[in-house]
Amino acid sequence: MATERGTWNYRDRFGDSFGRTYFRRFPPGVAASVGIGTYLGEPTDAVDDDYREAITAALDNGSNMVDTAINYRCQRSERVVGGALDATDVDRDEIIVATKGGFLPFDSERPAEPGRYIREQYVEPGIVDPETLVRGSHSIEAGVIDHLLDRSLSNLGVEQIDCYYVHNPETQLLDRDPEAVYDSLEATFELLERRRAAGDIGCYGLATWEAFRVAPGVEQHLSLPRLLARATQAAETVGVDDHGLEVLQLPFNVEMADAFTRATQPAPPDADEEGPVSVLEYAHAVGLQVVTSASLGQGALASSLPSAVAAELAGDTTAQRAINFARSAPGVTTALVGMSSPAHVAENVAAGTFDPLGASAFDAIFE
Repeated sequence: MATERGTWNYRDRFGDSFGRTYFRRFPPGVAASVGIGTYLGEPTDAVDDDYREAITAALDNGSNMVDTAINYRCQRSERVVGGALDATDVDRDEIIVATKGGFLPFDSERPAEPGRYIREQYVEPGIVDPETLVRGSHSIEAGVIDHLLDRSLSNLGVEQIDCYYVHNPETQLLDRDPEAVYDSLEATFELLERRRAAGDIGCYGLATWEAFRVAPGVEQHLSLPRLLARATQAAETVGVDDHGLEVLQLPFNVEMADAFTRATQPAPPDADEEGPVSVLEYAHAVGLQVVTSASLGQGALASSLPSAVAAELAGDTTAQRAINFARSAPGVTTALVGMSSPAHVAENVAAGTFDPLGASAFDAIFE
């Protein structure tokens, strides 16, 4: 598991190679502000080999945050991360490993009949109640998450997952009443508090796509104050002092800047001003970590940025400037970048050798 001493040792070994604030506080210690994503790619042995080489290279060269999910590439991404953890010379306590559960995964390849597979592997054995399934493959019920968490620990070959995300919980709002969804999340938070107390996870979070980017009243909107209240209640039920809901993951890039530009949350407690604020502002005010996904727009921004924005950002390449846009957003800890290609690892990680924009300069981009 990642430790405070281990992650700080990693920072001490690599920190002089990077710009200011490249390493940032993240429980239990510090994390690189350029992280390794493992979402894209076909579920094939060839892609596995590329990912394994890329992840190992990234860990060996200054990026100690690895993000995956049990459903990515039919569980292959988790297994490749586990293989890379074994292959690297970097100690396990220096690496922050994050994964997610919520979408029921296939195993190694996409089956010819996905619906039948879900029924035979998850419904008939009693792992999931079909009444809780949304769009045929998504569930955030405590029993389901418990099962998926165990499988993730096995896939990764680790004793503890440093950050475990409930994956796209807003998917449930497509078919279920909001209050029922919040109730399910509270029950799952209780489960995660118990798993945290047992040492199976370090902290937990919510990995989202729409939830915090859309306005209240929109179907998939989630309220951070309500979620934090449910986490507080879950911790009290379990009997722990402080809840472990510490991290949000959401998309953020030049073309998807809603987390900064759109006021989707109420004013945080003790705020000087009334009125709604962005999710980044609310998260910062209450001490939540923010990890951004889609920093390169799943590759679209690696070769093209608006010229006015690119002119304000440091970097030798367009991809580096796009990564540094996400790293510069106030309150962001780590910007995730898919690294399935070993050839792109050096370029992506080297974005951190440039300083991010200061808060005033970042604000000026939107004026």
